[in-house]
Amino acid sequence: MASTTPIEPLDSPPPGPAAPPVTGSTSTGRAGDKIFLGLSRGSGILLLVIMASIAAFLTYRAAIAISKDEGNFLTTFDWNPAGDPPVFGIAVLLFGTIVSSVIAMVIAVPIAVGIALFISHYAPRRLATPIAYVVDLLAAVPSIIYGIWGALFLVPYLEGLNLWLDDFFGWTYIFEKTEVGVARSLFTVGILLAIMILPIVTSVSREVFLQVPRMNEEAALALGATRWEVIRMSVLPFGRSGVISASMLGLGRALGETMAVATVLSPSFVISAHLLNPGGGTFAQNIAAKFDEANELGRDALIASGLVLFILTLLVNGAARLIIARRKEYSGANA
Repeated sequence: MASTTPIEPLDSPPPGPAAPPVTGSTSTGRAGDKIFLGLSRGSGILLLVIMASIAAFLTYRAAIAISKDEGNFLTTFDWNPAGDPPVFGIAVLLFGTIVSSVIAMVIAVPIAVGIALFISHYAPRRLATPIAYVVDLLAAVPSIIYGIWGALFLVPYLEGLNLWLDDFFGWTYIFEKTEVGVARSLFTVGILLAIMILPIVTSVSREVFLQVPRMNEEAALALGATRWEVIRMSVLPFGRSGVISASMLGLGRALGETMAVATVLSPSFVISAHLLNPGGGTFAQNIAAKFDEANELGRDALIASGLVLFILTLLVNGAARLIIARRKEYSGANA
């Protein structure tokens, strides 16, 4: 007798395990997103509140000091808030801060980019790894260590360089040495700041260069480009915004450096275009040197100079972000 076992239809799905029950994972994920969004937004708002509080405090104390200043706060070449009448100004401090930072950037940025390219694209891995480790370690050295090293080693050994610059480049007026004294000048401060910001700019630039898409470099090599042409056509254009960010980060440290500058510089309230002459001053160095011995008006005057440094730093960072944003728009338009 024939079997009467039913035949399943061909279009029916094969039997399988039952679908898992719906849990609250989706709702939990959405709750986590909301919590993360709230924390991120709160952190940004808190940062803005802190910056606004700092700006308000500095502005209030600066207004008190400037109202009692008998000189022009922006153009006076003197700092005597304890005098009768009190006279003080930031002309020398602003000049010294900008000049020493520019010297540091001119020296440090090209060398830092060269070291970053060597580590990322030229050196073998066995050599690149220890060099990168040493560079990162130098970025963590405290400022006072750089200052002590600069005072005991850099200043004495720069005397020969100063004489050489005076002999061969004194005609430029900038490198003409007209005063006798040790090399405690803005030029020395600029060299020391260059050494201090070099590890920062190198580390950030190296990480940016390592993010260059491999296919871009391989495409350039396939077209017959040399290693330098690959770097010029693929690596540098890709990492330009990162190098700018690294440079602005180093410039921020150069503008606000305190202890190293105070240890090396021989302060004086005289503006001179002869960069090899001893003397000069910066905002941070002046605050560190005179805050303890200042009276109430003197501290308000130092806070007023700190407000100028605060505004200068904001302007530098804002300019850097504007440059980076324009570079991204330009790159996107040409993509």
